Amino acid sequence: MSAVSAELPRAKSDGRVAELEDVLNRTIYHPLAFRLARLLVPTGVTPNAVSIVSGTLVCLAAVFYTQVDWPAGALAGFACHLAWHVADGADGDLARLTGKASPLGEFIDGAADYLGHIFLYVLLSSMLDDGPVGGWAWALAAVSGASRIAQSNHSETQRRQYLWRVYGIGWLKTQPSADSRAFAAGNPLSRAAASVIRAYLGLAAWTAPYSASLDRVVEDAAADPARLAQVRRRIRDAAHGSLVLEKALGANWRTILLGLCMLLASPLWYFLWEAVVLNVVLVVSTLHHNRVERRLLAELG
Repeated sequence: MSAVSAELPRAKSDGRVAELEDVLNRTIYHPLAFRLARLLVPTGVTPNAVSIVSGTLVCLAAVFYTQVDWPAGALAGFACHLAWHVADGADGDLARLTGKASPLGEFIDGAADYLGHIFLYVLLSSMLDDGPVGGWAWALAAVSGASRIAQSNHSETQRRQYLWRVYGIGWLKTQPSADSRAFAAGNPLSRAAASVIRAYLGLAAWTAPYSASLDRVVEDAAADPARLAQVRRRIRDAAHGSLVLEKALGANWRTILLGLCMLLASPLWYFLWEAVVLNVVLVVSTLHHNRVERRLLAELG
């Protein structure tokens, strides 16, 4: 096999890959996040601190949306939620620039995002409870929040698996380290974190039954660069439709929709969109991913 055909796919210098970027990430969020990370490198600010700030921005958005009079509260909340996307990208960029990327940092990043959005959903539910929906607001918010967890789990784990399979960029599932081992051996909080990670990865495995087998194909090819390049290119070529569905389930467009709904003074349509429309997209995406992975196993296995 020629040297050209054996060449492995490579990510950009900032660790990102073009096919995973939607228009908002490509033109706004990620360029701003990378610039912010470069400014923070000489300050000594840690990636984990940036993760905590990103979660705080979501909490501030919740407070502005629900506790400050419209329209100033809606506009300020929208601005904070948009700023969260920049901070949420900057922590990973800062970790790569400073060599501090780790499973622990990845967990803190995810935990800050989830906790911030739980706080957001509670305050939005309280706001909606005061309107014509009444007590049903809490049930609707619970369904919407659970749907977001499932949708984000699918979108994020598929994205991270794609990065590992095609570009060799590790993540929680593929990077056992002193950090991840410490989760299981540490204090009760660390053990709780380990349980959350197992549940997170377990949900992903339950909805993607062929994923582990495809991962083994990639692992088995690692000793042969030509074979590895072939496997990675084939996975990348097969993923075009999958990547479109993953982007539809991502956070970018949810934030825009929520901001528009709050400018109309109610989160009702946002909750309904998550609970109904995006769950349909989730089912379609899950079935599609499983078909693609089954076909890849037949070709590469």
